[in-house]
Amino acid sequence: MKNIIIIYLLFLTFIGTAQNTPAFDQATTSYNNGVYEIAIEHYKTILDSGAHSAELYYNLGNSYYKLNDIPNSIYYYEKALVLAPNDTEILNNLGYAQQMTLDAIDTLPKTGLSRFYKKITNALHFDQWAYMAVFFMILFVLLYILFYYSKYSSRKRWAFIGSITCLFISLITITFAYMAQSDSNANQPAIIFTDEIGIQAEPNTTSGEVFVLHAGTKVNVLEELNDWNKIRLADGKTGWVASEHLKLLKDF
Repeated sequence: MKNIIIIYLLFLTFIGTAQNTPAFDQATTSYNNGVYEIAIEHYKTILDSGAHSAELYYNLGNSYYKLNDIPNSIYYYEKALVLAPNDTEILNNLGYAQQMTLDAIDTLPKTGLSRFYKKITNALHFDQWAYMAVFFMILFVLLYILFYYSKYSSRKRWAFIGSITCLFISLITITFAYMAQSDSNANQPAIIFTDEIGIQAEPNTTSGEVFVLHAGTKVNVLEELNDWNKIRLADGKTGWVASEHLKLLKDF
């Protein structure tokens, strides 16, 4: 019974992929023909089916950029980066879109250690680090079995060294996976979608306005209170904004 369920799930996955392929091809054709609105409809049809990928969000970002819809283009480029944080094409196109926003926000300076930490943890998505850890753990088990049953001392020695090395790498990648997931959980990025909105000192409309943001600006959501979000900018400024004025990036 268990095998039948697994086969059935694999069959559904295959059918879903097959159904999305024509929609993706139609979207690509529409994009190449300059009919960007139709391309967006096809891409969103794929999203509605439950499928998502960095390529899909990247193409949506390109389509909105061609329509000069900068907030949506930044939104989808940023979603693509969540799944592929080091993709140079996404980073380049995101940079072009960000140059068309009104808010110029300086980032807080980082120490060399902090930059190194970010470079390592952002090298892969946390689930990719986890897959790598599983892969090396399997290698460790296989090499240890080879060590245990091998009759030749030289083979036993190399199998033992290899198994210990794989175990060490697996533990390191597990650590990186944990660090990357912790960073991901602590970071809740969002994009402002209102043309111009005043950020309040407190979660209400009667408190003082601390600064103004414009559409396309990226913020980090620190906490939620009723229909308000406390946000922080890259330069460290904080304030409150009504939830209706932004879209979270990790709402997969």
